[in-house]
Amino acid sequence: MEELWMDTEAVISAKNLGVSYISGYRTDDYKSYIYHSLFRKKGNSNKNVIWPIKNIDFTGYKGEILGIIGSNGSGKTTLCKLISGILTPEEGQLQVKGEVTALFSLGLGFNKELTGRENVYMSGMILGIKKKKIQQYINDIHKFSGIGEFMDRSVKHYSSGMKARLGFSIVALMEPEILVLDEALNTGDLAFSTKAAEKMKELVKKAKMVIMVTHSIGYAERNCDRLIWLDKGVIKAVGAPNKVAEMYKASVPQKKAVKKNNKIEFKQTEIMKRDNLIVEAKSVGVRYKVKGKMFQALENVSFKIKEGEVVGVIGHNGAGKSTLCKALTNILVPDQGELIVKGRTTALLGFGAGFSQQLTGADNIYLNGMLLGISKKEIDEKYSEIVSFSELEKVIDKPVKQYSSGMKARLGFSIAAVLEPDIFVIDEALSTGDMAFNQKASIRIQEMIDRSKAVIIVTHSMGFVEKICSKAICLGAGKVLFDGSPRDAINFYKDKFSKDIKS
Repeated sequence: MEELWMDTEAVISAKNLGVSYISGYRTDDYKSYIYHSLFRKKGNSNKNVIWPIKNIDFTGYKGEILGIIGSNGSGKTTLCKLISGILTPEEGQLQVKGEVTALFSLGLGFNKELTGRENVYMSGMILGIKKKKIQQYINDIHKFSGIGEFMDRSVKHYSSGMKARLGFSIVALMEPEILVLDEALNTGDLAFSTKAAEKMKELVKKAKMVIMVTHSIGYAERNCDRLIWLDKGVIKAVGAPNKVAEMYKASVPQKKAVKKNNKIEFKQTEIMKRDNLIVEAKSVGVRYKVKGKMFQALENVSFKIKEGEVVGVIGHNGAGKSTLCKALTNILVPDQGELIVKGRTTALLGFGAGFSQQLTGADNIYLNGMLLGISKKEIDEKYSEIVSFSELEKVIDKPVKQYSSGMKARLGFSIAAVLEPDIFVIDEALSTGDMAFNQKASIRIQEMIDRSKAVIIVTHSMGFVEKICSKAICLGAGKVLFDGSPRDAINFYKDKFSKDIKS
């Protein structure tokens, strides 16, 4: 596959590339890392030195979209930071011919108190873009992001999908020479994912190349020209997307409930539907103040959920789905109407989003557990199971600020997944990181679905809704647009919003 690019200009060249950090002092924790580097004893043993990247050799060519795949902790983000100049290699050589623009995670550097518009200027200037150029592109960024009136609202009111839209739009529409996307498109609806993929292909025609880190193997196969598979800081394979993807999939430990295509074989729950209501919303409204004006996040929302039902909630980013989930779990209290919830509710809402960065993983288990209404005694009983399921035994006593996004996802999922709720609320919780953990998480979700009295699932996966759910609710602009069978709801959603894919 690489032979096809040999006559093309090399944009990135890495030879024997390596970078390390001292165990317990991650390179993104600059203060403690520098302090430790200055004052550690010369006689320190090399056994504490961790190499997230070691002996890396690859070439990136002009005009290609180069995908990077691998499990959590394989070195993908570290490699991106090396390419973008955030980290300096300790070994080997790295040549990058062009200006690099990087987007790490979704809206990671946004100031939550500033508006989307203000964050465009701030993020642009941090990337070294002049204010005059930002002004030139601000309207295009706003239009491409599709966040509408939220552009002038505080980012703290954005869903994760809206942050992803705006973050991608900022870097993609500034016409970068080399664009690096690290897990920047994991959250978002079908329309925006399609539009983003087309934009990347358009970019490589004008610019030099795009580098994309993703856990979505299907997305990588469809949109990348080549793939690099990283494992434990070492390149395992480079080449055609389908071949590298198959090699990666074959390396993932298989679970009994997993099909050959490495996806969980979900089945519709066998719980018998009964007439007694578990959840009832009566003209529910949620609003909050933005710049002195009231914003209606949910308006006149009414629906009923009976025992035994699995309900899918669909809609564009910003439709009110996450707000509804927070209302169902008492994180938000409706200021209009009535919301009746009969039973103990457990939610999987944006894994790790509520973690205190300075506290350890162990401390956050107790903090998040109690926020979910779990007693300390029950957390004590479940603690070992949570840590074991997360597979984070070696780092559970380290500050969460040292965790990768995938590690936070694992821990957040594990805290909620060991519980036995009456009502199970899942908000975009079916993509938890690398493939191996995602398989295990999917099996646990199926078990929780089978045990719960009612399940409410927010997702952009229409196939999942049609296969698993007994009914579906479509939200738009904070209102219930459709409430009925999954297939009818999906058709309604596609008919109403298909124009967004073309725009």
